[in-house]
Amino acid sequence: QVQLVESGGGLVQPGGSLRLSCTATGLTPDYYGIAWFRQGSGKEREGVSCIHKSDDFGYYARSVEGRFTISRDDAKNTVYLQMTNLKPEDTAVYYCATSRFDYAFGPVFKEALFNIWGQGTQVTVSS
Repeated sequence: QVQLVESGGGLVQPGGSLRLSCTATGLTPDYYGIAWFRQGSGKEREGVSCIHKSDDFGYYARSVEGRFTISRDDAKNTVYLQMTNLKPEDTAVYYCATSRFDYAFGPVFKEALFNIWGQGTQVTVSS
């Protein structure tokens, strides 16, 4: 059974940094990577970043490009989201997800293509 567990969320001041982790267990070869989504209070869930299991680069939403970096550690079955220069508008519950669709991991990563989700981790950016 595939499970994803996020960690690393917390309270940080504007301009600060956090690193989120998504650790996967039970992943089979027919899952093609990891994506990060977030949902702020009263907002729709939006894609943040994704990385294909065969790539060493990721794709990013415009709102986070240049501030967030996604990376993989295959030995630990973990994907990281390094977040820098955080802004109050980054406040949200962050979720990682995976998909059996190879094409789900590209410049446009649609929520509907992802079928396994973690429980989420809260990130709050506030002074």
